[in-house]
Amino acid sequence: MGTENETRISEFLLLGISEESRWQPFLFGLFLSMYLVTVLGNLLIILATISDSHLHMPMYFFLSNLSFVDICFTSTTVPKMLVNIQTESKAITYEGCIVQIYFFILFGVLDNFLLTVMAYDRFVAICHPLHYTVIMNRRLCVSLVLASWITSALNSLLQSLMVLRLSFCTDLEIPHFFCELNQVVLLACSDTFPNDMVMYFAAGLLFCGPLAGILYSYSKIVSSIRAILSAQGKYKAFSTCASHLSVVSLFYCTCLGVYFSSSATHNSHSSATASVMYSVVTPMLNPFIYSLRNKDITGALRRLFVGKL
Repeated sequence: MGTENETRISEFLLLGISEESRWQPFLFGLFLSMYLVTVLGNLLIILATISDSHLHMPMYFFLSNLSFVDICFTSTTVPKMLVNIQTESKAITYEGCIVQIYFFILFGVLDNFLLTVMAYDRFVAICHPLHYTVIMNRRLCVSLVLASWITSALNSLLQSLMVLRLSFCTDLEIPHFFCELNQVVLLACSDTFPNDMVMYFAAGLLFCGPLAGILYSYSKIVSSIRAILSAQGKYKAFSTCASHLSVVSLFYCTCLGVYFSSSATHNSHSSATASVMYSVVTPMLNPFIYSLRNKDITGALRRLFVGKL
């Protein structure tokens, strides 16, 4: 396309989940409720792990980091959507869109890494219980979290810089409720081949790689559990990773479901609706999964509230 049709854009238009005005009050109430539950639930997990000395161990250190990332992950997209619904506006500035892309990728990849680190923690706890405290020392735990942050930040910075090199023309409507990277790239009227290559490489390395690590860890965990003779011992070993396994299944199943369904249907609005599952619903459900299936968390929350009375 000729350069005469290229302009310096100032904003994009987020079409949201539904463009029908009659649905907007319902969507506003629904997403506001889900956002508040997400923030409150994850904050309670963080407070419980910090305040209770019984939870000062690697598994709950990683869990508190995951809860913090989930709050940030949801806060990247939902507040802007709520503002747009309330003001009856679809606009997001060009700069705001780039910032949203950066932080959405940052916290999304961080979620992925932290779930992998937590799987490794469960692998060491079940397969090498006698060496657990030696292997999962404080230095290693901090290093794993720090490495996850640095890798995620560098990846999101690269992806954002790749978007900055693109030129956009007249079609500035994003059929999504946030600036989803792939949807923004599709709007460009300049060459997007380098962007596509970086996205595919990052997806293969930073999504499939951690997933392979999780699957390997759980294959070893299952082998170790099967080797336990007593049924009570098997149940106790499995219960220590049941919550994490539930969260992992929810996160990856929703992510894979979104991208496989969008590839099959090529329907952007369907993809936007499905994206709600992993970007909003999953962070909201994580605290419930850990608090309901984990007696340590339940006990810590009970002591936290009883101590305040």
